[in-house]
Amino acid sequence: MVIKGYKPMEKIKIENMISSNGNKVANQFTVTTPRGVYFQSYETLIAFKSSKGNAIYLDADCWDYSVTTGKYRNAFLGEAKKDTEKKIKNGVYVLTNLNEGGE
Repeated sequence: MVIKGYKPMEKIKIENMISSNGNKVANQFTVTTPRGVYFQSYETLIAFKSSKGNAIYLDADCWDYSVTTGKYRNAFLGEAKKDTEKKIKNGVYVLTNLNEGGE
């Protein structure tokens, strides 16, 4: 049966972040889509690495929300907070609203 106007959902993969002890971390996720990889803390998107080029977007309001979010954001980006702040200041990372309509 074909449903007119139906479009299948794009393929996504959601995985818990892994702690330094090798355990799955509750409420900290990577979300892999054809567009790129998101870092999500609880229900909030924090960062996005585009699959097109090297573009990285951070949520302007939530990228530095808490110590725990910061710890796993650092792991997702592979750098310390001071490096992230420098890249924001230099325009390497784009601050945007990832939680209401996209980057």
